[in-house]
Amino acid sequence: MTTDHPAERGGAGRDRFAAFSDGASNVTSSPLFYFLCVLLVLGTFALHFVHVPLSWLIFAGDAMASVSLLLLALLKNTERRDTHAVQRKLDAIAAALLEQREGTSHEAVDKLQRAIRLDENQ
Repeated sequence: MTTDHPAERGGAGRDRFAAFSDGASNVTSSPLFYFLCVLLVLGTFALHFVHVPLSWLIFAGDAMASVSLLLLALLKNTERRDTHAVQRKLDAIAAALLEQREGTSHEAVDKLQRAIRLDENQ
């Protein structure tokens, strides 16, 4: 386990968790997933009105809490990587603008081009 920022792990390749969290982010942002969540919540409420055993109600609540926690972890990973990518691009833009203003070398412009191309593939 590492405490490095998700965008700084593993070098040039993407790890499985990053790809999985991207996929989870795409699925959970869809209208179909929202509809399934509404059905899950309505089903849980229906269990209360049907008077099922208490153990079923506890299981349904635990299942919903577990799914929420897993989704939170996956979506937070995706958010952090996206935020880091945006920050890298902003840093590269600021450095390129300063470089242009001062009329110095073109290293910052080259870094900006690399940052934009790098994040298009992710």
